[in-house]
Amino acid sequence: MLLTAFLLGLVEGLTEFLPISSTGHLILLGDLLGFHGPTEKLFDIVIQLGAILAVCWLYRDKLVTTVTGVVRREAKEWRFVVSLLLAFLPAVVLGALLHSYIKGMLFSPKVVAVAMLVGGLVIVAVERFKPAPRLNNPYGLSVSTSLKIGLFQCLSMIPGTSRSGATIMGALVLGVERKAATEFSFFLAIPTMVAATTYDLYKARGTLSVSDVDLIVVGFVAAFLSALLVVRWLVGWIARHDFQPFAWYRIIVGMGMLVLLRLALV
Repeated sequence: MLLTAFLLGLVEGLTEFLPISSTGHLILLGDLLGFHGPTEKLFDIVIQLGAILAVCWLYRDKLVTTVTGVVRREAKEWRFVVSLLLAFLPAVVLGALLHSYIKGMLFSPKVVAVAMLVGGLVIVAVERFKPAPRLNNPYGLSVSTSLKIGLFQCLSMIPGTSRSGATIMGALVLGVERKAATEFSFFLAIPTMVAATTYDLYKARGTLSVSDVDLIVVGFVAAFLSALLVVRWLVGWIARHDFQPFAWYRIIVGMGMLVLLRLALV
């Protein structure tokens, strides 16, 4: 079971901030490994926290600068925080309304496979037809743009869609430059994932047992370390490439899973 925990934590960290859906990969891998039940749900929640802490660590200087600027009432930092809160708001509202339905009805390999395929096609379309960028600073997004990015983020409530994919592609469509869109997505992940993790931990508070601690620790550490590597790599990647390789990966995985599901092999 420790190897399973390590693999799932590794996959979480590697996929959380790429536009390929960490939740989708965890559902598919967990199904293949036979990792189910209350422990699985709690485990998935905790390792997501490991991934988001990796972003907090990598962007600690900017986070400190932002908090300091807010305390000092500096306009740039206040505007950035307001943008994040506006982008975060739609997920709070829809998440509270649809949480039970999403967890109960949509967390299945078939939904993930379809979302992976469709999401890949969307990324290809966005990369080919997106408008020329006009916003190149994540600190300078307007109220309207921030709220619209938040609405795009809500699409990621469908497992297999990808939170980072939805927010980055949405930002590109709205004219945000690639690096700025990616950094804004990283920062938006912090309140979004912390809130979702806190809520899910509260809902799952009765399922934690002492016997699960070693699995959770292994998965948490694996997710944290692998996310550190991925975020550093991705920032360098986007300076030279677009996201189409991830789109084709999604399309291949989605089609492959649909074929396997059709053949009743998974």
